[in-house]
Amino acid sequence: MDLYPVDAMKYVIVSGGVLSGLGKGVTASSIGVLLKSAGLNVTAIKIDPYLNSDAGTMSPFEHGEVFVLDDGGEADLDLGNYERFLDVTLGKDNNLTTGKIYSKVIESERRGDYLGKTVQVVPHITDSIQDWIEDVAHLPENGTNKIADVCVVELGGTVGDIESAPFIEALRQFQFRVGSENICFVHVSLVPVMGPVGEQKTKPTQHSVRELRGLGITPDVIICRSKTSLTEDARQKIALFCHVKPNAVLSASDVSNIYKVPLLLDQQGALVLLSNKFKFKIPVNRPLLDNWREMAIQVDDLEKEVSIAMVGKYTGLSDSYLSVIKALNHASIASSRKLNIEWIEASNLENNVANSDPEIHADSWERLKKADGILVPGGFGDRGIEGKILAAEYARTSSTPYLGICLGLQIAVIEFCRNVLGWKDSNSTEFNDNTPYPVVIYMPEISKTHLGGTMRLGSRRTIINDEKSIAFKLYNENKNIHERHRHRYEVNPDLIESIEEAGMKFVGKDDTGQRMEILEISDHPFFFATQYHPEFKTRPTQPSPPFYGLLMAASKQVY
Repeated sequence: MDLYPVDAMKYVIVSGGVLSGLGKGVTASSIGVLLKSAGLNVTAIKIDPYLNSDAGTMSPFEHGEVFVLDDGGEADLDLGNYERFLDVTLGKDNNLTTGKIYSKVIESERRGDYLGKTVQVVPHITDSIQDWIEDVAHLPENGTNKIADVCVVELGGTVGDIESAPFIEALRQFQFRVGSENICFVHVSLVPVMGPVGEQKTKPTQHSVRELRGLGITPDVIICRSKTSLTEDARQKIALFCHVKPNAVLSASDVSNIYKVPLLLDQQGALVLLSNKFKFKIPVNRPLLDNWREMAIQVDDLEKEVSIAMVGKYTGLSDSYLSVIKALNHASIASSRKLNIEWIEASNLENNVANSDPEIHADSWERLKKADGILVPGGFGDRGIEGKILAAEYARTSSTPYLGICLGLQIAVIEFCRNVLGWKDSNSTEFNDNTPYPVVIYMPEISKTHLGGTMRLGSRRTIINDEKSIAFKLYNENKNIHERHRHRYEVNPDLIESIEEAGMKFVGKDDTGQRMEILEISDHPFFFATQYHPEFKTRPTQPSPPFYGLLMAASKQVY
């Protein structure tokens, strides 16, 4: 294969119109998959036009999960899509926000870098945006010397938003900086169906593209989101009024699983359009895409079900647990089981909760007990904590496979100390400062005055100290593993000896031996919990080991 498939860095800019939530992230990731299938190295940047420096302090209800990167960056969940689809490791600079740009420009101004000039949005902010994109695109992938051939840039929000204006202007200028032959604009828009005859309406897309062209950017490709495939009439109308060729109007209709999106775009010639634009050859054989096709078919063919109860506090918004869901999905493929997630609001498991509905309480317990496995994911705050503790107790005493992540480990320790060691008032100091048994405590080096970026974050080493443990087997007999963290509290090291003597074993610890990373209960089929977040490193063809273990145990298979 050609070592230099393109003559210069290429950029694919993905914007969105009409409304948010169209799936720009999946579209951008899918375009990346097609480019990789042609033998190109691909990286990605997500632009978020909010003023926050990063997503670290945002509510999961408002913004979905906070995705954590190897270098400790707290980013938008689309970075997770890029890493999983493209099988790359990104860093915090791959997530560009208004907050980061303005902070950089103001810091430069304070240093005197602008030599007395009036600092303005144009050219200083727009130049800084362009510099950032170009610099990050040329960074070698983490842990390698490999520099990408193509950078896929997703612009968050919707064209026309006030927040997006500086980025749109920067990208307008950027096409002249890098040359039109090195940049491709892809616009994702909505084609709704209206009326009793189900006619596809193209006006929202026409208006969105008109807005974009009015800002100085003409899309090369338009991808239309709709429930069903785009009709030929709609395609021709969009091409006519949006100044693109009909073969550059692609349909992104709803599919049975997410892995079919790259295949759907490929069938319509998306890669051909990119190869014509960027002047690279499409190889005859593309094993990567063949693997995606096999995986997509396998997902649809799964029949034997396995049910996992997800006990959390953000169950009303699945995006709050997006990486956990993806990790479960990847593990379900590897274990040949069709995944069924039972969403259970933790507070509904609690007894004597004010204003609780007895029917909802009873139904929640019934669904928990019917599940093949129980998962308690990470979270913050005390709402629903007692419900999570009850779920961990049920899993321990009923021999139901259990996986706890971050807070899920901490509440498992609290439950064990209360009910096995007899320390009835055991708790975390996060929930009770005055507990006589502080089994989970605030980490001493973590700031108590600033919340943003102050947690124990990013990839850290865990040493598995027991070769007979489930962890050692799940991680392919590797004693040294690296997983990503995001927490402020830890198991109290002063109480470890007493807890282990009672039967809860900490089989994974950090370099110092003071921080508990993995716990197991030896006389249980699968009671496994991690202080780190293994969901952040899952891949479709390489499921996260703890999730694979849960799915195999829940489906009563040997792992």
